[in-house]
Amino acid sequence: MTLTVPCLLGLESLVAEEMRRLGLGGVRAENGAVHCTGTLGDIARLNIGLRCGARVLLELGSFPAPTFDALFEGTAALPWEDYIPRDGEFPVKGYCLNSTLHSVPACQAIVKKAAARRLGRAYGLETLPETADRYRIQFSVVKDTATLYLDTSGEGLYKRGYRAKNMGAPLRETLAAALVLLSRYRGKDPFCDPFCGSGTIPIEAALIAKNRAPGLERRFAAQRWKNMDGRLWMDAAEEAMDKEFHGTYDIWGGDIDPAAVELAKHNAALAGVEDCIRFEVADAAAFRRESEYGQLVTNPPYGERLLEKKEAEALYRRFGQALEDLPPKWRVVVLSSHTEFERCFGRPARKKRKLYNGMLKCDAFFYGG
Repeated sequence: MTLTVPCLLGLESLVAEEMRRLGLGGVRAENGAVHCTGTLGDIARLNIGLRCGARVLLELGSFPAPTFDALFEGTAALPWEDYIPRDGEFPVKGYCLNSTLHSVPACQAIVKKAAARRLGRAYGLETLPETADRYRIQFSVVKDTATLYLDTSGEGLYKRGYRAKNMGAPLRETLAAALVLLSRYRGKDPFCDPFCGSGTIPIEAALIAKNRAPGLERRFAAQRWKNMDGRLWMDAAEEAMDKEFHGTYDIWGGDIDPAAVELAKHNAALAGVEDCIRFEVADAAAFRRESEYGQLVTNPPYGERLLEKKEAEALYRRFGQALEDLPPKWRVVVLSSHTEFERCFGRPARKKRKLYNGMLKCDAFFYGG
């Protein structure tokens, strides 16, 4: 079967590499998604093990859909009864891009009606109860080609289960993990985040250092599916836990707000990595480190309103001055949406990478190393 993992734009290569490391075949990336071939067992392995992917979709079919009739007939031809039981709930969600069919609500209604007709005929029912577990249908209509999926994840994979609250604008866990991976941190060198907020970046760094699968502490939609043996999820979890490392790590998170530091400590405990991270109340503008090597990965405040932007620029300036004394072999990755970040920081980045924090366009700025 074909499995598809949507992801934030800019993270496709990282997700593809993760999938290859998990042993998946036929891995191929396109804008905003990575595809592979796999089994039902691989659905469990991907959901539990992926750090940077958004969710895991099971592809049921793809066909030309230049008209609503074609969309209906193509959807009705798919074997929905092989997956969705007679009382299963099947909401529909999707998008259209560069296609004759451009109304998403209309396409949702057509896909829902076609799937319901197929299921009704299969189960001998005129009205489907939809009272049991959820089997969410997703569709895409791109350049007049429709592709239909079942969402195996439920809530997005960024919801690891350790962050009930956040401080201000949240950084998704999947993007935090991507920033850590892009810094080439693997647990050996010191790791620092001077703007740690609720602790997402240091916590993801600790999970990476320990090689702990990010999905072990949560549940997924497909765990309740009738055609997925529960043993598949147990085997995937056992496989992931067997790969964990147990060592001593130098991971530090600082924030000027004491409430943020307390929340970060709480979240680290929920993630089971509180023994790996030191959180402290600290001013990023006074950041100092003496060790020769290390990684610094951070997401400072962006400043959305005019006054906040001026404050953010001043903060970037002081932070850049503080990092001038950092040993040259440190690798620094800063995520910011501010278009004048490099000017305020005081020097151009060695390289930049366009990323998205949700719908917010950002750049990852790379220094040193």
